[in-house]
Amino acid sequence: MHPAPSIIVFTVLSGLGFGLLFWLGIAPAEALSLWHFALAFGLAGGGLLASTFHLGNPQRAWRAFSQWKTSWLSREAVLAVICFAVMGLFGASVVFLGTAPAVLGALGAVLALATVIATSMIYAQLKTVPRWNQWTTPALFTALSLCGGAILTQGPVLSALLLAICGALLLAHWGIGDTRFTKSGTNMNTATGLHHGTVRAFESPHTGTNYLLKEMVFVVARKHALKLRAISFGLLVVLPVLALLTGGAVGLGLAMALHLAGVFVSRWLFFAEAEHVVGLYYGMR
Repeated sequence: MHPAPSIIVFTVLSGLGFGLLFWLGIAPAEALSLWHFALAFGLAGGGLLASTFHLGNPQRAWRAFSQWKTSWLSREAVLAVICFAVMGLFGASVVFLGTAPAVLGALGAVLALATVIATSMIYAQLKTVPRWNQWTTPALFTALSLCGGAILTQGPVLSALLLAICGALLLAHWGIGDTRFTKSGTNMNTATGLHHGTVRAFESPHTGTNYLLKEMVFVVARKHALKLRAISFGLLVVLPVLALLTGGAVGLGLAMALHLAGVFVSRWLFFAEAEHVVGLYYGMR
């Protein structure tokens, strides 16, 4: 699929923001300050705002809230608003009163995690994109969210552990994802409904481009994908762990910057390597 910048920014920043909100929700109130909540809400809110730039009519984004019974995107929107309300109340109590009910923070943490899972399910539910339609998609989104938030708040030990988990999940996502399209059994025959012989594309269905080709069909060369995977893994896991070993605030800051860069590269690949079955109609596989 085409890696739209707005969606990449949305999933990366909102994931980091809600991951930070999770850790703030379960942290002791005396350890928190205004800047913690400002950063978390800024990242989460900024990411969600970026997602509206991918809409045909951004001013109609409010309609996303109306389909919560059937749509993961709608559930994500509803959960995000509720999470903001709960964590806003929690943060205000901490900042202005110096304390807050622990149960309120715990509820906010659960809502933050649920929002990230809802975001991941927007993609994991799509049977038309076999690479995403597997368990590693929500697992990876959740782990990356928690890992980013932990680097910002939890210190080197837990951060290093979560970085290792993210690395294992990233390798699993790539390994399993590479076989998903073939194992799905989808091909030109099933796409066209023609089951006699081997169907192949004779010519494109039309001479010009269209929305499907722009959004759903994108080809990244295998050699480039492997190179970007190596860069992503190094930035996302290896270099941040090495940075954490240096210790101190500088080490944590460097680890966060490197990890975030790696998440951006891996998220670009997440979309670029996703093969939508509609590509079969255009002979793109």
